[in-house]
This record gives sequence, structure tokens and C-alpha cells, in this order.
Amino acid sequence: MIKIYFLLLFLLSIAIQAQIKGTISDDKGNPLPFVTILQQNTYNGTTSNEQGYYEFALRKKDNPIVTFQFLGFKTQKVTIDLDKLPSTLNIKMVEESFSLNEVVINKKVNPAIAIIKNAIASRKENTKKSDRFNADFYSRGIFRLKNAPKKILGQKIGDFNGALDSTGTGIISLSETFSKISFEKPDNLKEVVTASKVSGRDNGYSYNTARSSFYDIYDNTVDFGIKLISPIASNALAYYDYKLESTFFDDNQKMINKIKVIAKRDSEPVFEGYIYIVEDSWAIYAVELDIKGYRIKEEFLDIMTLKQNFSYNNSNKIWAKNTQSLEIVAGAFGIKFTGKYNYVYSNYEFINSFSPKTFTNEITRIELTSNKKDSLFWTTNRPIPLTTEESTDYIRKDSIYKIRNSQMYLDSIDEKGNKFKLTKLLTGYTFNNSSEKYSLKYDGILNIGSLSFNTVQGYNLDSGFSFTSRKKQESNGEYTAISSKFNYGFAEDRLRVTGQFIHRFNNQNYATLYLTGGSSVKQFNANEPISKAINTISSLAFKNNFMKLYNLEAVGIGFSQDIANGVNLNSKIEYQQRKPLFNNTDYSFFSKDDFYTSNNPLAPNDLINSAFTPHHLTKINVLARINFGNKYASRPDGKFNIRNEKYPILYIAYEKAIAANEKNYEFDQISTRLTYDLTIGNKGTAGINLRAGKFLNAENITFIDYKHFNGNQTRIGQTDRYLNVFNLLPYYSNSTNNSYFELHSEYNDKGFIMNKIPLLNKLKSTLNLGFHALSTSNNQPYREITAGLDNLGFGKFKILRVDYVRSYQNGFQSDGVIFGLKFLNILE
Repeated sequence: MIKIYFLLLFLLSIAIQAQIKGTISDDKGNPLPFVTILQQNTYNGTTSNEQGYYEFALRKKDNPIVTFQFLGFKTQKVTIDLDKLPSTLNIKMVEESFSLNEVVINKKVNPAIAIIKNAIASRKENTKKSDRFNADFYSRGIFRLKNAPKKILGQKIGDFNGALDSTGTGIISLSETFSKISFEKPDNLKEVVTASKVSGRDNGYSYNTARSSFYDIYDNTVDFGIKLISPIASNALAYYDYKLESTFFDDNQKMINKIKVIAKRDSEPVFEGYIYIVEDSWAIYAVELDIKGYRIKEEFLDIMTLKQNFSYNNSNKIWAKNTQSLEIVAGAFGIKFTGKYNYVYSNYEFINSFSPKTFTNEITRIELTSNKKDSLFWTTNRPIPLTTEESTDYIRKDSIYKIRNSQMYLDSIDEKGNKFKLTKLLTGYTFNNSSEKYSLKYDGILNIGSLSFNTVQGYNLDSGFSFTSRKKQESNGEYTAISSKFNYGFAEDRLRVTGQFIHRFNNQNYATLYLTGGSSVKQFNANEPISKAINTISSLAFKNNFMKLYNLEAVGIGFSQDIANGVNLNSKIEYQQRKPLFNNTDYSFFSKDDFYTSNNPLAPNDLINSAFTPHHLTKINVLARINFGNKYASRPDGKFNIRNEKYPILYIAYEKAIAANEKNYEFDQISTRLTYDLTIGNKGTAGINLRAGKFLNAENITFIDYKHFNGNQTRIGQTDRYLNVFNLLPYYSNSTNNSYFELHSEYNDKGFIMNKIPLLNKLKSTLNLGFHALSTSNNQPYREITAGLDNLGFGKFKILRVDYVRSYQNGFQSDGVIFGLKFLNILE
């Protein structure tokens, strides 16, 4: 055992010693960050850090040649004598002597266009050479916050576990990963994360995986939430102007063309910056491209900069990406946010084909010991040395983590935070036991959304208590939550209480048991299409009480679980007692002489009779959700599903009512739903939501159990997309107890059309076109067509949407304008 131990130490010492290190600077001594360092004719490489410092482990036994290349500077080659390793090698780089071919003198000819056309024509050939490979992958992500306030919207943001100083500035996230990846274009990926490190967390798993780092300029579009047009896309000449700024020769004596990429129209989804093209092969040598936030409809983002460097191997004649970085600058309210991801690809193995079982639905797997690597491992293997700031952050946050997770510290923080004040009776109170990982919470009565108004209860207050225990969450995702909700209606002088128990067993199949019970007011439509906030405003300001309510007393038990990859099954049985409710107030701010409609959705002018008589029954529900082509990531602490956007989601449901006090109230219902989003390149996204169902033996069921459709009579939209609502349909006009079919479809151009319309393109908005249809067995078909603008607002705050809607049912029905207020959901 001792011999093996010393042998391992000997081998490790060789690995550590067989390297070069040093600083890279310009001829004035200024450090050069992110210089590409490569071992010639291999794909073994790294970069310098932000301070120009590098460390590089050599892997050849003969005297290797190391190249140092940096855009704008002459490439340097250095032959390394292995007998003199380890050694310090400081490099001073000289600015490149750029030149232009004489053909540029002809001002009537733009040589950049000819180069770009050749690059476009050679895309398929160049990308085919590297469309299947195995490689080692390293990533590091760092995010900084500057000038963060003490509070946002009245809520304390804290110091991010010691990350921020007294000025609200500091590193809020720093993490690294090592992976083994297999990739096959267009999107087959297998990644095994072998090492993961998160600053300030001794058991952290970093999210900087290869899955989120594939930005391929050879593709027609590059996905940044919106599909950006590649500078060498097949239609790139319609979006870009180009200028050949200079040419130079690399270390292989290949001429490189530096081309400036210029957007034809500012508002379109395009890059700006530089692309470097290799003469004759027309392959990409490097890119340095800016992405402006408003071009991808991310208003809080100022700019992102994508940099990629490619290396050439004389043995296989392939240009392969060896380094990549993504820099981010964002902010609002005076807060500045910056971030940077650095990626290194090395040890490429290009192959003709993969074995049939290489790629499965598991696209990322994080090894059990990935977060257990010691500092020696990271010091030895990290291709980009840490900066002084990063090293300090690891040391500082590791110390803070140990202190802040100690029993003494947790108890002291709890003692301070758990102090009770009389004002907490109004604002809420939380008791934490951090070491045992449980909390008790009282919601208070003066929080956003706690007070609302309806004609049955008048003003009513919500409050509640909850208990949460997450003692085992970090190991397997198990947690328990118990909560209760209290609702008091002043006009009817009645208190209602509901309770809920949830226990999730794990993060593998997400087996979850839940119990519910209590007394509450419910809308006749179980989807509750009218929010409390909107109903309060509609009633008090306009005397429109669209919300219709009944009293529900129920107790139920349910269980859900992933039963297969992408398939979740949820079942529930619930005993229900339903009782009608009536208006108890006529109060409003205005319209004192008008009257509210009744609480009867079938007879709005009948203030005496209800829509049903008191009764009880038991409901059994089973719902299956199928994510076709579901992908997932496996971590030691759980399985995390990743939806495959190529395929739709299918829901299949069965509902049965039994044990009713009257046999006529019993029924069966089968239903299905399909949702799908289709991304149409850079031309936008089309979404669809289909529903269909059929009642059996339901001729005399109560109106509560009818299928109700999500209408909207308030003219206020509350969601980002209108794929589950008819915006001019009265709430209960088409309810049915027979068969039904509904279609919701919406196309969002993501700026593709709007960007091309003069003046309107200044809005930087998106065009929405929609079609909605409803068919039931006892009504004429209902249809809506919509056209509107989204992403409207002021400055960075694009929170508004406006749509014109026209509806048809047995001919023209009505038209109207819907104002979308996306922030309203925070009031609930």
C-alpha cells in the first residue's frame, strides 16, 4: 500500500512539473487577458486569465511547440525543452502588422462580400469536418453585482451570503466544471460532469454545463432566446453589410481576413462585431460579436459579447473551436450586473460515427464525487488560472460558509430573526430553525393580495400559517410542508379555513403525497379565470361582479409520480359538499345607483334563486402528462427533466363522480389536451393549445361540474400569452355537459415583421396574431381572431401588451381591445 502511495505521488509530481507558466503582455507591459495557448498539431490548449497569467500542462514526450495567439497581435511559437520543465515563460506579444490586398483599391468592389459568399458556400463542407466528436470540456462562470440597494420593492436582499460589501458590490456567483462530452450535430449530446466547484458551497453542483454553451456560427441562426442571424447564414447578406478591415497570416502561414460585421437595420436580431475568415478554406478563424439586449427582447440586458477562437491541426486539416467566452453586462435601477463564462475545449477526437446507444434521453450526468475534488485537483487541472479576485472569493466564501453553517452562527441568526414584535401581527412573522432546516410562518394581513373584494363576502382578508421541513433536501429532495389558510368575509361575517399537507419523497421520480381539506369559496370555473385583483377593481370601480362563487367543503387525498421518462401520473379522490352563495353587499366606489348582477351565472338578474341546490358527491381524478422525447439531467441529488421542444406535451384525464346524494349528479368525463410551440427559425414562434372532452351519463349534473371555458369580460389580459383564454367570451355562456373542442393558437413574430416596418420598429415590440375556436354540442361555434403588439412599455420596462379582438358566433358577435398587464400576477 505504501509503495502504491509513493508511486501515485511520483506520477502526480510528473504531471504537475510537466508544465509551463507565466504572464502574457503587450510590448508596453500591459497584461493580455484570454490569450489562446495551444500545443501545435494537437487540440490541447488553454487561455490566460483576466490578469494575463497562464499555466499550461504539456502532454507530448518530444519537444513540443506551443503557440500564443491573440486577435490583433502576431502569433508566437515557442519550442519547449522538456528537460527544463517546469519553467516560467513570460511572453510579450507584438501588434499585428495588418495589410489589405491591392484589390481593395477598387472602390466599386467590396472584397468582404466575396469572402462572405465563399464562407457561406463552404459552410456545409467546413462544419461537416467537425460534426461528430468526443472532447474534454472546462467552463468557469463568474457574476458580479455593483451598487445593489438594501431593498427592492420593500424586500431586503441581504448580502448574498457574504458576497456583497457595504456598497452592495461583489461576486455573487463563481463556479467551475470539468466534463467529458460527446456531440453529434445538430443536437445529440452526452455529457458526464467529472468535477464541479461552487464558491461558498462545499456540496454545490455548477450549472455551467456544455449543454448551454453550444453557439455555432456555422448554423443559419444562433439561439439566444431569439434566433440571431449568423454572419455567414444562407440569407446573411439581407441582414448585414461587411467591411474587410485587414488581413494577416497566422502561424501556419494561412491568410486571415478580418471582416467587420455591420447590421443593416438596428432593431433586427443580428450581431455586430468581427468575424475572421481563413482564405481558401473559408473556415472560421475567430469571432468577436456583440449582442444587444433589445435585439433579443431582453431589455434589462445591455450587451453580451461572444468570442470564439478556432485552432488548426495539420494532421487532420480540421479547424476546431478551442476557446469561447460570453461576457454579459446588464442592469436597472442603478444596479450594474456583469458576468462572464469562459469555456475551453481540448483533446478532440473526431469520429465518423457513434455507436447506436451513445446518445440517450440522459444528456447530462453529474458524477457522485464531482463536488468532492480537493484543491490540489483544481490547481493541477484547471486550464485557466484563477485571478487574485477569484482565488480570494473561493477562500473568503469557503470561510464564510463554514462560519454561517456552524451551529453557533445559525442559532445566533435565528435568535435575532425570530424576535417577535407586535407589528408582526399585521405584517407576518417567520420562525426559523436553520440547523434543523424547518420553519414556521404566519402570513400576516397587510401583504400584497391579502385584501380583496367580491359581492358575496364583501371585503375579505387572507392569512395563514405554514410549516416546512427540508432536512433531507440536499441529499435526495425529500421535504414536508403543512399549511393552512384563513379567509374572513366581512359582509357575510364568516371565517373559512383550509389546510394542506404535502410530502415529496425524492427528486428521482418526484413521488408526492398530498392531503387537502377545509371550507372555501370557489369560482364555478375551477380554472378561476378571474383574478382577485381584477375582480376587486372591476367591482369597486365599475360595479361589474363577474366572479361567481359557491361554498365548497371538501377533504381529499392525492398522489403524483413520474412513472416513466417524461410520463407523470397524478391521481386524487375528494369528497365535496357544495352550497350556493348569494350577494351580501352592494358597495362600490362609484356607480352608486347601479346594481350588481346576482351570484347566479345562469340568471344574472335573479337575486333569489341559485344555480344549484346543496348536495354532496365524491370525485375521482386521474391525469397523465406525457412529455414526448423528454430529456433529463442526472445529479446525485436528483433527476431534472429537460423538455424536448421538438415535441408537444400531451395530457390525458379521466374524471368520475360517485356517491352523490342524488344519482343524477354522478357522471364520467374523459378529456385530452395537447400543447406545442414551434420555433420558425428567426421568423418567430407559433404556439398551439388543443383541448377536447366528452361527458358520459351527465344529462342532469349540476352546473358546477359542467365544462366551463376561460372567458374574459374585463378586457384585461393577465398572462404573457393568450393560449388558454377567449378574450371576448362571456364566462359561462358556452358551458357544456356534453362534448367540446377548443383551439387556441398564437403567432409571435419575435420582431421579424415589426423590425421591418418604418416608425413602428422604433417601438422594438413584437407582433402577435391569434386564432381561437370553440365548439360544443349545444352551441353555435365560437371564433376569435386577434392582432396586437407585445413588449410595449417605457425604457427597460416592457410590461404591456395591446390586442384588437373580433369574435364570431352565428355571424359577427363583437370586437374590443385587450390591455395586457403582465405584472398583475404579483398581486395574487
